Amino acid sequence: MLTSKQRAQLRALANSIDTIFQIGKTGVGDQIKKQVEDALEARELIKLRVLETSPQTAREAADEIAEAVGADVVQVIGSRFVLYKESKENKKIVLVKKNG
Repeated sequence: MLTSKQRAQLRALANSIDTIFQIGKTGVGDQIKKQVEDALEARELIKLRVLETSPQTAREAADEIAEAVGADVVQVIGSRFVLYKESKENKKIVLVKKNG
């Protein structure tokens, strides 16, 4: 679980990253979950977008994917959302301490 300071730190980092996945009319399937999991292992922080044709809202898609891959939803704004998961092999982001 992320603290509010960690979430704020990740939101700031997310401002400069590009959206790398789009969820369309098929919604969230196993393939997108696998791709997201791989991308999180490589990058730790990713941005996704839900298209108007998607049967799910950005919040629903974010929650479903995060639960499936063990990630944290950093933020949901409009049709975009940001996920974070600490990498096992490629640690790039040093979060502020939980008690700080």
